[in-house]
Amino acid sequence: MKSDLFSSEHMAQQATAPGMTLQNAKSIKYAVDGEMHARQGSMIAFRGNLQFERKGQGIGGMLKRAVTGEGLPLMAVRGQGEAWFAHEAANCFIVDMEQGDVLTINGRNVLCFDATLAYEIKTVKGAGMTGGGLFNSVFTGQGKLGLMCDGHPIVIPVSARQPVYVDTDAVVGWSAQLSTSLHRSQSFGSMVRGGSGEAVQLMLQGEGFVIVRPSEVKQEKASAN
Repeated sequence: MKSDLFSSEHMAQQATAPGMTLQNAKSIKYAVDGEMHARQGSMIAFRGNLQFERKGQGIGGMLKRAVTGEGLPLMAVRGQGEAWFAHEAANCFIVDMEQGDVLTINGRNVLCFDATLAYEIKTVKGAGMTGGGLFNSVFTGQGKLGLMCDGHPIVIPVSARQPVYVDTDAVVGWSAQLSTSLHRSQSFGSMVRGGSGEAVQLMLQGEGFVIVRPSEVKQEKASAN
């Protein structure tokens, strides 16, 4: 059988080392030797001896449930084998975190990560209202973090002299050392008269960077079949 479908570009190769790699722009391959964590429902294929376990909030050594604005749960993947992860053909990226790094990420953009990384769900400071990026996962430790993004992300430097204002539905994540607050870009009267529709943004100040996606579309929960 002959086809471009079977070219090396599309063919999955046997892993030579454990851990996370990009399979292609839309998916991440993870060679599991022990345990890793992933967004529940994101596994699209696997081979080998792997177990997938949904985890919720609990006691003892149970994996914490990552609750974001969308109420995103995680799963633990254990054993030896290979698994592929993707979500709605979003673009995938791998962040290699080193000891001392701290990154805050919107839970909707988390695809998978090494079990060596620790995370904590926090309310974004200064954002005391409902919005797309106001409950974020703060990751620390050493390991790899697999992210996904609608379209190609934009990384914008933030400096003390030049804060950056982002739409809460477009923000992916930012340097955890940045301070955050809500910023109103127009008066209430302007909003009533029509305005620009960009009434409130998240303002980031300090030294670091912010990642945004080229989309403000809120991800809706798929209806149960």
